[in-house]
Amino acid sequence: MSELLTTDFRNAPYWWDAAPLTEHPGGALAPSYDVAIVGSGYTGLRAALTLARAGRSVAVFDKERPGYGASRRNAGFLGRTLKKSYVDLKAAKGAAHASAIYRDLMMAYESTLAFIAEEGIDCHAVRCGRLIAATSAAHFAELERELLGMKADLGLPYAMLPRVRLREEMASDLYEGGAVIPDLGSLHPGLYHRGLMERALAAGVTIFGNCEVTAIEQAAGQGGERFRVTTANGQTRARDVVIATNGYTPKSLPWHARRLVPFVGYMAATEMLPPELLARQLPQRRTVIDSNLDIDFFRPAPAEPRLLFGGATANGLSDPEAIAELLHARLRRALPDLADVRLSHVWTGQCAGTFDMMPHIGCHDGIWYGMGYNFAGVPMGSFFGLKIAQKILGLPDGTSAFERGAFPTLPFYRGNPWFLPLAMRYFAWKDTKLARSRVP
Repeated sequence: MSELLTTDFRNAPYWWDAAPLTEHPGGALAPSYDVAIVGSGYTGLRAALTLARAGRSVAVFDKERPGYGASRRNAGFLGRTLKKSYVDLKAAKGAAHASAIYRDLMMAYESTLAFIAEEGIDCHAVRCGRLIAATSAAHFAELERELLGMKADLGLPYAMLPRVRLREEMASDLYEGGAVIPDLGSLHPGLYHRGLMERALAAGVTIFGNCEVTAIEQAAGQGGERFRVTTANGQTRARDVVIATNGYTPKSLPWHARRLVPFVGYMAATEMLPPELLARQLPQRRTVIDSNLDIDFFRPAPAEPRLLFGGATANGLSDPEAIAELLHARLRRALPDLADVRLSHVWTGQCAGTFDMMPHIGCHDGIWYGMGYNFAGVPMGSFFGLKIAQKILGLPDGTSAFERGAFPTLPFYRGNPWFLPLAMRYFAWKDTKLARSRVP
């Protein structure tokens, strides 16, 4: 085994230590349900819980064990930003549209934290703040332009941090300063998902793990049960169907698969560190992302003296030792004090982008969906699950700015993102071009 890895190394998410996966066979299929949900992540379970508490019969189906996907693999960052710049969105779509989108982002963030508090889910949810580390002087200037526009229009707080003060936040000389967003947060994604699943089950939701949905067909004239759902356990019927599979969307759902760009994210956890060493790396215990399009990110573990980090998105690697070597090089570059630490966990997860870099929620051919989170899956997945449930229940609160406009795809695209290596090189080129540009 590589010297970069601990003797008890696990090629599995760190989050599974505290929130291990469990089997949920679900029992026998009922002849019909009010709602069938495909995908047991944040979106599917938040929708299921809301619907069940409103008196609907709900079945949730997952190809794997519940929680196997991104909901127990992500970094646990809580934010209210998109890959799509607010300033650029405003210039392209107008101030009213950009403000509506970002108001929904703020609502997603605040409502997720409020939901966790109301439900008493113990998942280390905190408003720790976020540092965005600028990878060049030009990135710093661009970051300040973006945040200034958001503060002017939306009142969102931030503070720019010049290079000479960066060590107040991070033990690194790699970056040209950065910006602190003081009120953003983090949580333990595995414990959050487990708490959400426990409450869904308590509300009467039936969860079928290891039960792939292979077909969804129109079944008109069946007493209000509009869909026939074929699963690995047999067939059932449903009045409404929700697709909540995001980066794990199968090709058997061609309309949805054509609109998503699935890609692999990489993440690692260090071995247990001396607490004082960890405290020097991130003195304020904030989450950290850099300003590149293809980000590196860092955060302290919520309950142990470890650093969690990731990057090198869509790099094409599958061997855990190769992934560990690549990520460790990113760690050493950003935080040289940790050059000799070993990694206890390395894992991957399927994410999903979209061609317009925006999340989308809506209904196609009578089937509801929420997906394409573009690195904002914790708050947006939870929020879209709630909104879909409200739509099904006929509540006016179900309206969202993200349902406006088309969900774009490309001609001849069928869900196989063969172009990802080219896209990542393009992003790297854009970052380099901006870094070399003259700061006004």
